[in-house]
Amino acid sequence: MIQNGELLIRLMNANDYEVMVKWLNDKKVLEFYEEPPSNMDRVIKKYGPRVEGQHNVTPCIIEHKEEPIGYIQYYKIQEDEFRRYGYTTNERIYGIDQFIGESRLWGKGMGTSMILMMLNYLSINKNASRVVLEVKIGNGRAISCYKKCGFREIKDLNDAHCLMEWVNRTK
Repeated sequence: MIQNGELLIRLMNANDYEVMVKWLNDKKVLEFYEEPPSNMDRVIKKYGPRVEGQHNVTPCIIEHKEEPIGYIQYYKIQEDEFRRYGYTTNERIYGIDQFIGESRLWGKGMGTSMILMMLNYLSINKNASRVVLEVKIGNGRAISCYKKCGFREIKDLNDAHCLMEWVNRTK
């Protein structure tokens, strides 16, 4: 789907469920991604409809040198999220969620690279005017990465999360 050097973002498929179970049981990952520990049934129930195209979320796997290392998903913001986030226009706003599942690769710039790849894809292929994401306020590593990619904090959502926004300046 999207490739830049040794990084590839591709559509998730049923063969990826096992690695998702692994990542969603890693305490380091769960500290920031906020999923309960998982098992195969839970992963299939949550990600199966997305993989099969029966959901508004497009799930993707990030590979480095052909090894799955993380997850990223994108979706067009729906009407209820428009209101929750405080938007009033009919812009093409997308949301993303992501994590590097292989914690040994944290701090190596792969998160920044994959997010920039996704922003470029959404800008060109989906005509996105803005991209938003929610982040835990205490997740300094992620916030720093998002800021490097051009996101800025725009709204506190509750006592633990904030909304960050990237604006497509080419529009």
